[in-house]
Amino acid sequence: RHRNRLERANAHIRRRLALWRGVLFTDESRFSLYRADGRQHVWCRVGERFADVNLVDRVAHSGGGVMVWAGVCYGQRTPVHFIDGILNAQRYCDKILRPIVVPFIHDHHLMLQHDNARPHVARICTQFLEAENIPVLAWLAYSPDMSPIEHVWDALDRRIRQRVPVPANIQQLRTAIEEEWTNIPQATINNLINSMQRRCDALHEAN
Repeated sequence: RHRNRLERANAHIRRRLALWRGVLFTDESRFSLYRADGRQHVWCRVGERFADVNLVDRVAHSGGGVMVWAGVCYGQRTPVHFIDGILNAQRYCDKILRPIVVPFIHDHHLMLQHDNARPHVARICTQFLEAENIPVLAWLAYSPDMSPIEHVWDALDRRIRQRVPVPANIQQLRTAIEEEWTNIPQATINNLINSMQRRCDALHEAN
Protein backbone atom coordinates (compact mmCIF):
# COMPACT_ATOMS: atom_id res chain seq x y z
CA ARG A 1 0.00 0.00 0.00
CA HIS A 2 2.83 2.39 0.87
CA ARG A 3 4.52 1.60 -2.45
CA ASN A 4 1.30 2.32 -4.35
CA ARG A 5 0.93 5.68 -2.61
CA LEU A 6 4.54 6.51 -3.42
CA GLU A 7 4.07 5.53 -7.06
CA ARG A 8 0.94 7.68 -7.33
CA ALA A 9 2.74 10.61 -5.73
CA ASN A 10 5.69 10.25 -8.10
CA ALA A 11 3.35 10.04 -11.09
CA HIS A 12 1.63 13.23 -9.92
CA ILE A 13 4.99 15.00 -9.64
CA ARG A 14 5.96 13.85 -13.14
CA ARG A 15 2.68 15.19 -14.56
CA ARG A 16 3.20 18.57 -12.89
CA LEU A 17 6.79 18.71 -14.13
CA ALA A 18 5.68 17.86 -17.66
CA LEU A 19 3.15 20.71 -17.52
CA TRP A 20 5.75 23.36 -16.68
CA ARG A 21 8.20 21.92 -19.20
CA GLY A 22 5.57 22.47 -21.87
CA VAL A 23 5.25 26.23 -21.35
CA LEU A 24 6.93 29.11 -23.19
CA PHE A 25 7.40 31.80 -20.52
CA THR A 26 7.60 35.26 -22.11
CA ASP A 27 8.05 38.79 -20.88
CA GLU A 28 9.38 42.26 -21.63
CA SER A 29 12.05 44.07 -19.64
CA ARG A 30 13.80 47.40 -19.96
CA PHE A 31 17.58 47.73 -19.74
CA SER A 32 19.05 51.20 -19.34
CA LEU A 33 22.42 52.76 -19.80
CA TYR A 34 23.78 53.62 -16.43
CA ARG A 35 24.85 56.76 -14.69
CA ALA A 36 28.46 57.25 -13.66
CA ASP A 37 27.67 55.87 -10.18
CA GLY A 38 27.02 52.37 -11.53
CA ARG A 39 24.74 50.31 -13.73
CA GLN A 40 21.13 49.77 -12.92
CA HIS A 41 18.50 47.46 -14.34
CA VAL A 42 15.19 49.29 -14.60
CA TRP A 43 12.17 47.34 -13.37
CA CYS A 44 8.63 48.60 -13.81
CA ARG A 45 5.62 47.50 -11.82
CA VAL A 46 2.96 45.45 -13.58
CA GLY A 47 0.80 47.71 -15.72
CA GLU A 48 3.43 50.45 -15.81
CA ARG A 49 6.05 48.88 -18.05
CA PHE A 50 4.43 50.25 -21.23
CA ALA A 51 3.57 53.69 -19.86
CA ASP A 52 4.95 56.76 -21.64
CA VAL A 53 6.25 58.14 -18.35
CA ASN A 54 8.53 55.13 -17.86
CA LEU A 55 9.94 55.15 -21.37
CA VAL A 56 10.56 58.90 -21.53
CA ASP A 57 11.64 59.52 -17.95
CA ARG A 58 14.16 56.68 -17.91
CA VAL A 59 15.83 57.99 -21.05
CA ALA A 60 16.00 61.52 -19.68
CA HIS A 61 17.70 60.46 -16.47
CA SER A 62 19.92 57.53 -17.41
CA GLY A 63 21.15 58.19 -20.93
CA GLY A 64 18.79 55.91 -22.78
CA GLY A 65 17.83 52.29 -22.78
CA VAL A 66 16.14 49.50 -24.67
CA MET A 67 13.01 47.44 -24.18
CA VAL A 68 13.49 43.74 -24.82
CA TRP A 69 11.09 40.83 -25.30
CA ALA A 70 12.10 37.18 -25.04
CA GLY A 71 10.80 33.74 -24.14
CA VAL A 72 12.23 30.70 -22.37
CA CYS A 73 11.14 27.10 -22.08
CA TYR A 74 12.67 23.82 -21.00
CA GLY A 75 15.55 23.09 -23.34
CA GLN A 76 15.03 26.15 -25.56
CA ARG A 77 14.85 29.91 -25.69
CA THR A 78 13.75 32.46 -28.27
CA PRO A 79 16.10 35.12 -29.60
CA VAL A 80 15.77 38.49 -27.89
CA HIS A 81 13.59 40.98 -29.74
CA PHE A 82 14.19 44.71 -29.31
CA ILE A 83 11.08 46.87 -29.07
CA ASP A 84 11.37 50.35 -30.53
CA GLY A 85 8.88 52.81 -29.05
CA ILE A 86 5.68 51.97 -27.21
CA LEU A 87 4.49 48.37 -27.33
CA ASN A 88 0.74 48.50 -27.90
CA ALA A 89 -1.52 45.55 -28.64
CA GLN A 90 -1.28 45.88 -32.43
CA ARG A 91 2.51 45.93 -32.38
CA TYR A 92 2.64 43.06 -29.89
CA CYS A 93 0.50 41.02 -32.27
CA ASP A 94 2.31 42.03 -35.47
CA LYS A 95 5.93 42.13 -34.26
CA ILE A 96 6.04 39.42 -31.59
CA LEU A 97 3.09 37.03 -31.59
CA ARG A 98 2.76 36.50 -35.34
CA PRO A 99 6.44 36.22 -36.42
CA ILE A 100 8.02 34.77 -33.26
CA VAL A 101 5.61 33.19 -30.79
CA VAL A 102 3.29 31.31 -33.13
CA PRO A 103 6.02 29.50 -35.13
CA PHE A 104 8.02 28.74 -31.98
CA ILE A 105 5.05 27.28 -30.13
CA HIS A 106 3.88 25.24 -33.10
CA ASP A 107 7.39 23.90 -33.70
CA HIS A 108 7.90 22.87 -30.07
CA HIS A 109 4.27 22.05 -29.11
CA LEU A 110 4.13 24.48 -26.20
CA MET A 111 1.66 26.58 -24.26
CA LEU A 112 2.13 30.37 -24.03
CA GLN A 113 2.56 32.22 -20.77
CA HIS A 114 2.54 35.99 -20.70
CA ASP A 115 1.43 38.26 -17.88
CA ASN A 116 -1.70 40.38 -17.77
CA ALA A 117 -0.18 43.58 -19.15
CA ARG A 118 -2.71 45.48 -21.24
CA PRO A 119 -1.22 44.72 -24.68
CA HIS A 120 -1.11 40.99 -23.90
CA VAL A 121 -4.77 40.68 -22.97
CA ALA A 122 -6.22 43.06 -25.55
CA ARG A 123 -8.98 41.58 -27.69
CA ILE A 124 -6.94 41.77 -30.89
CA CYS A 125 -4.27 39.55 -29.31
CA THR A 126 -6.57 37.07 -27.61
CA GLN A 127 -8.57 36.60 -30.80
CA PHE A 128 -5.40 36.18 -32.85
CA LEU A 129 -4.06 33.52 -30.47
CA GLU A 130 -7.37 31.67 -30.54
CA ALA A 131 -7.40 31.73 -34.35
CA GLU A 132 -3.85 30.34 -34.40
CA ASN A 133 -4.74 27.59 -31.89
CA ILE A 134 -2.20 28.84 -29.36
CA PRO A 135 -3.05 27.64 -25.83
CA VAL A 136 -2.47 30.32 -23.20
CA LEU A 137 -1.70 29.51 -19.58
CA ALA A 138 -3.89 31.48 -17.18
CA TRP A 139 -1.68 33.60 -14.94
CA LEU A 140 -2.22 35.19 -11.55
CA ALA A 141 -2.58 38.95 -11.95
CA TYR A 142 -0.43 39.77 -8.93
CA SER A 143 2.29 37.15 -9.33
CA PRO A 144 4.49 38.30 -12.21
CA ASP A 145 7.63 37.28 -10.31
CA MET A 146 6.49 33.64 -10.37
CA SER A 147 7.50 33.34 -14.00
CA PRO A 148 10.97 31.82 -14.52
CA ILE A 149 11.84 34.47 -17.07
CA GLU A 150 11.86 37.15 -14.36
CA HIS A 151 14.81 35.32 -12.82
CA VAL A 152 16.43 34.95 -16.24
CA TRP A 153 16.23 38.74 -16.63
CA ASP A 154 18.10 38.97 -13.31
CA ALA A 155 20.80 36.64 -14.62
CA LEU A 156 21.05 38.63 -17.86
CA ASP A 157 21.36 41.89 -15.93
CA ARG A 158 24.19 40.49 -13.81
CA ARG A 159 26.07 39.30 -16.88
CA ILE A 160 25.78 42.70 -18.56
CA ARG A 161 26.86 44.43 -15.36
CA GLN A 162 30.00 42.29 -15.18
CA ARG A 163 31.18 43.07 -18.71
CA VAL A 164 34.46 44.94 -19.05
CA PRO A 165 34.05 47.56 -20.25
CA VAL A 166 30.37 48.05 -19.56
CA PRO A 167 28.25 49.22 -22.52
CA ALA A 168 28.74 52.94 -23.14
CA ASN A 169 26.02 53.55 -25.73
CA ILE A 170 22.78 52.04 -26.99
CA GLN A 171 24.40 49.94 -29.71
CA GLN A 172 26.87 48.45 -27.25
CA LEU A 173 24.01 47.76 -24.85
CA ARG A 174 22.04 45.95 -27.57
CA THR A 175 25.10 43.90 -28.51
CA ALA A 176 25.73 43.03 -24.86
CA ILE A 177 22.12 41.93 -24.38
CA GLU A 178 22.23 39.68 -27.46
CA GLU A 179 25.56 38.12 -26.53
CA GLU A 180 24.84 37.58 -22.85
CA TRP A 181 21.37 36.23 -23.60
CA THR A 182 22.87 33.41 -25.64
CA ASN A 183 25.58 32.87 -23.00
CA ILE A 184 23.14 32.10 -20.18
CA PRO A 185 23.46 28.33 -19.62
CA GLN A 186 20.36 26.43 -20.64
CA ALA A 187 20.76 24.44 -17.43
CA THR A 188 20.04 27.66 -15.50
CA ILE A 189 16.76 28.10 -17.37
CA ASN A 190 15.85 24.42 -17.00
CA ASN A 191 16.45 24.52 -13.24
CA LEU A 192 14.19 27.55 -12.90
CA ILE A 193 11.41 25.79 -14.79
CA ASN A 194 11.89 22.62 -12.74
CA SER A 195 11.43 24.72 -9.57
CA MET A 196 8.06 26.11 -10.70
CA GLN A 197 5.92 23.62 -8.80
CA ARG A 198 7.83 24.19 -5.57
CA ARG A 199 7.37 27.95 -5.91
CA CYS A 200 3.67 27.54 -6.73
CA ASP A 201 3.21 25.37 -3.65
CA ALA A 202 4.99 27.97 -1.51
CA LEU A 203 2.74 30.72 -2.90
CA HIS A 204 -0.35 28.62 -2.19
CA GLU A 205 0.76 27.97 1.40
CA ALA A 206 1.53 31.65 1.95
CA ASN A 207 -2.01 32.58 0.93
